[in-house]
Amino acid sequence: MLELSINDPDRLVKVAHALSTHTRIGIIKLLLAKPNMNVLEIAEKLDIPVSTAANNVKVLEDAELIVTELQPATRGAMKVCSRNFDDVHMILNPSAYDHNRGKVQEVEMPIGNFIDFDIVPTCGMANGAGIIFQEDDPNNFYHPDSRSAELIWLRKGWIEYRFPRKFPDGARLRSLEFSLELCSEAPNYNNDWPSEITVWVNDVEIGSWISPGDFGDHRGKLNPSWWYDNSTQHGLLKTWSIDMNRSTIDKEKCSDVTLFDLRLDTKPFITFRIGLKPDAKHQGGLNLFGKGFGDYPQGIIMRLEYD
Repeated sequence: MLELSINDPDRLVKVAHALSTHTRIGIIKLLLAKPNMNVLEIAEKLDIPVSTAANNVKVLEDAELIVTELQPATRGAMKVCSRNFDDVHMILNPSAYDHNRGKVQEVEMPIGNFIDFDIVPTCGMANGAGIIFQEDDPNNFYHPDSRSAELIWLRKGWIEYRFPRKFPDGARLRSLEFSLELCSEAPNYNNDWPSEITVWVNDVEIGSWISPGDFGDHRGKLNPSWWYDNSTQHGLLKTWSIDMNRSTIDKEKCSDVTLFDLRLDTKPFITFRIGLKPDAKHQGGLNLFGKGFGDYPQGIIMRLEYD
């Protein structure tokens, strides 16, 4: 099911526009009867020019109501279309709808409470009092003082956390999401320093976000007074979410991974790993912010919604 909310007006308008013509509704009905059709078949069935069919398919694809893939044809390749959702749910009064939603459990993890890591310098940690230990030595991450970290940075590698998997027996999980403040890691700071940052949950890759930079355009609202003005100041608050249909980053689809793929019932905990893949195009590092640095007073928040 595709769930839309008035709180996300851009996406709501895009989907509503995609459903606003008889031609595009006709395409969806065709794909109900025959799950996979190419553009030529759609044009023939609807008795419209191929160019018109292609343009309307593109609108539906941009709204994520259908998915397409290129398949070999006699001459070159052809675009084959299939439906992406069986239902569209539009929430126009979120406050009223929230009363009917499932229960929610939130767990906030301090960023110093990691359980594993594989880190390549540059790297380091800081808290409200200062730099916790000598920079650029990953072995220091084993030190118990790392638990007090409110800012962690690394150039390559990953860091992993373990959250409790706690909801009632027999409950049906609707969604799982993680929100955190982060940015790239550049020398000092550089607002134009892209980094491809990836999240894994239970060892399953969820999706990657390209951070545009290591931000120093304004001083972080929470930064302690001792923190240097010429260093990283703040990040962006990003949310990775997984439901029964797909995975998203800030409500934009990033992969086809679903809750089923995570096999959440096999362990009493949920692992959350964030870092950079060795083959990532943009190797720009990672800064991870806790409650005492950046612009957002939070660690890593896991949110479970269930019936």
